[in-house]
Amino acid sequence: MRRPAIAALLFVSACTPSAPPATQPETGIDVPEHFGEESAMAPVAMTQTWWEDFQTEELSGAIEQALAFNADLVAAAARVDQAAAQARIAGADLKPQVSAGLAANRSKRNFVGFPIPGGEDEVLSTISNNFGVSVDLSWEIDLWGRLSAQSRQGLASFQATQADFQAVRLSIAGQTAKAWFAVAEAQLQLDLAERTVASLSRSADQVRDRFERGVRPPLDLRLALAQLYGAEAAVEARKRQLDFAGRQLEVLLGLYPGRDLEFPRELIATPAVVPAGLPAELVARRPDIVAAERRLTASQEQLNVARASLYPRLSLTASGGTSTAELTDLVKGDFSVWSLAGNLLAPIFSGGRLRAGVDLADAGVDADVAGYVGTALRAYSEVETTLAAETFLADRATNLEQATVQSQAAERLAMDRYRNGLENFITVLESQRRTFDAESAWIAGRRERLDNRVDLYLALGGGFDPTPIYDTQNTPAASDADADDAEITQ
Repeated sequence: MRRPAIAALLFVSACTPSAPPATQPETGIDVPEHFGEESAMAPVAMTQTWWEDFQTEELSGAIEQALAFNADLVAAAARVDQAAAQARIAGADLKPQVSAGLAANRSKRNFVGFPIPGGEDEVLSTISNNFGVSVDLSWEIDLWGRLSAQSRQGLASFQATQADFQAVRLSIAGQTAKAWFAVAEAQLQLDLAERTVASLSRSADQVRDRFERGVRPPLDLRLALAQLYGAEAAVEARKRQLDFAGRQLEVLLGLYPGRDLEFPRELIATPAVVPAGLPAELVARRPDIVAAERRLTASQEQLNVARASLYPRLSLTASGGTSTAELTDLVKGDFSVWSLAGNLLAPIFSGGRLRAGVDLADAGVDADVAGYVGTALRAYSEVETTLAAETFLADRATNLEQATVQSQAAERLAMDRYRNGLENFITVLESQRRTFDAESAWIAGRRERLDNRVDLYLALGGGFDPTPIYDTQNTPAASDADADDAEITQ
């Protein structure tokens, strides 16, 4: 029986299905060919490490550390391994199931009622040995493609989990960049608050001196002190903001949140302007869209499985080996035994379970089609929103910078007029408050521009380069015996 078993194994291995091809379901969405305004300028070429566009080694190092040690990413990689194992399990039924057995039996039997020579009280008995070795094979022939569809469904689900891993990886990189910018902004806001305290302290000293000389009323002194104490309270709030942002960044990097890192102290410049006419197909390589498409494909294969379950199943079983009373005869062909059987099982009545299974799978396809459309709409919305925000935020940051410059000039002018007795102290206080608010808003506006650029990279699936991050069509068959050695790219 060895030769037929080997031939069957070779035949089934050659018929192992590959991953189902990508499908483009009809979404009903009128998608433009390009995002933003048309332009003759070609998209800027970028590597998949989109964070290098910020040209900051410290930021790149932080993101790479997060991608290596972040706990959420490690968990996502483990889920990919689980999905790979599930895919191999789903494809295992396509191949014959082979098992080997070795049996040994020794028994004693008594014969009662037979005439026994030598006396009536004697019992005739016999002791026998039996040894056997066998190879058993069972195989369900895939008449209607049920097992192939089951294997393809497992592969598509595995690829969806791979895409989920890429989505987590992209998200962790984006979160780390934003956390880095948040720390830098918090540091700048703290520096601004401390400078404001120093400035207000000098102003309060000047007002106190003028009050003690009887030049200014006590109201000016109390207003100056109130402004100073409020600024000192703002310093403590900024310290808390910096402490919180720093600990969040450390957690993303996979470190204990003990504020032991050397944190950034300046906001970097926003990279060059986004090229116009970005191709809309950039969105198609987004991990969440790839995952939605793969899950839809898996649902379609599950529907094929449910439909094929309505038809008969043909199974073959075979067994061959040796059975003998002597252990030394196990290797002799004269004692060989074998059996071969076929089994055809057709469903007749199952209480509607099989038909309900088809309805369930069909509804699952409809749900995944709707899920794919929703994912695509959200993706397009994110791209268009972040692209539009690029212009809005750039103009806003420019205006905030000018507001800061004018507020600082107004503060100096108000202080000079106050010293010369030409202005009341209320105007000085108002100018100081406006200067602080304008510069604080300018810092926040610069950080908001950086965050929006990160959101744009993420919305496009990882930068402006249209090269796919990974190819679902070239994923190794997870049902292959060599899949245990396949490496999941991180």
